[in-house]
Amino acid sequence: MFDFLDSGQYDVLGAFWVTVQLTLYSAAGSLIWGTALAGMRVSPVPLLRGFGTAYVNLVRNTPLTLLVIGCSLGLSQTLKINLGGDSFKEIGFRLAVLGLIAYTGTFVCEALRSGINTVPVGQAEAARALGLSFFQVLTLIVLPQAFRAVIAPLANVLIALTKNTTVAATIGVAEAALLMKEMLENEAQAVFAVFAVFALGFVLLTLPTGLLLGWVAKRVAVKR
Repeated sequence: MFDFLDSGQYDVLGAFWVTVQLTLYSAAGSLIWGTALAGMRVSPVPLLRGFGTAYVNLVRNTPLTLLVIGCSLGLSQTLKINLGGDSFKEIGFRLAVLGLIAYTGTFVCEALRSGINTVPVGQAEAARALGLSFFQVLTLIVLPQAFRAVIAPLANVLIALTKNTTVAATIGVAEAALLMKEMLENEAQAVFAVFAVFALGFVLLTLPTGLLLGWVAKRVAVKR
């Protein structure tokens, strides 16, 4: 039933490794971009608040597939922006990471903003009374507490990001979903076995992440 795994024709582990790399690079970028967006959303500068609000509402409600294809068609093929990649494989991977960061950063932003709202206003007012700037109040007092409050929601975002990496297959990135499509075309007699292999692979990627971050969230939760 699983003979196709021993044929040597398919590199299943290699495809899942690409999925893991997509997830890790996109998660790191999304965390940075989402934190910057959250800072804009609570900024005292109206222009930054307006940009943050417009970006989150626009991108979050745009289909991820459209964003990833837009990065490929708009940036690479039209504007010839290849993000430093030399081969089609490298360019596609980097464009997929860019699209995932642009999309997932909005969810990280909203999760963080909800965490910021849990920090008592009095703490920020006391910090400002001591002469700290907005940036110092945000980075030294508010965000550390906000991150501790939203580890569980961020875990959900990370799990969703892992599953969303399958969209990269639309621009030819050789991750798990693209290999599954190829295997379904070539192994029509083993459709359920192919589905089982890839479903198990994604469960093994996402379940430990959820359990680990759920444990961390309980350990570092802010007691109020």
